[in-house]
Amino acid sequence: MSCAFRCSLVHPVRHCALLVWVWLVCSLGAAPAWSGSHDDHERALQAVQSGQVLPLTTVLERLGREHPGQVLEVELEQDDGQWIYEIKLLSADGQLMKLKLDARTAQVLRLKVREAGRGGSHHPAR
Repeated sequence: MSCAFRCSLVHPVRHCALLVWVWLVCSLGAAPAWSGSHDDHERALQAVQSGQVLPLTTVLERLGREHPGQVLEVELEQDDGQWIYEIKLLSADGQLMKLKLDARTAQVLRLKVREAGRGGSHHPAR
């Protein structure tokens, strides 16, 4: 079973947190404007409320300490029962990074880095 929520940005991290907050509020009563089913959004909200998933602001704060940069896109997915945050960010030195984090602990599970004009390289979690 798969569940996903996505917000794409070209704004600072705080705007993504605001979008997620708006999404959470909207998912309580109104039909969501994002792709994916209403059930997906309800399951993601319940996962946050039950503590199965860390709030996005917490994850981004922890991630920012190790990988500072501008968040471009965030997805919350459930893969084989494990919640995963998939985050794309642009580092200060111009590298495009795609990270997969355990949504319960914010531990980096996978890191893919692509420098401007070059192919990507994969880095296992440390």
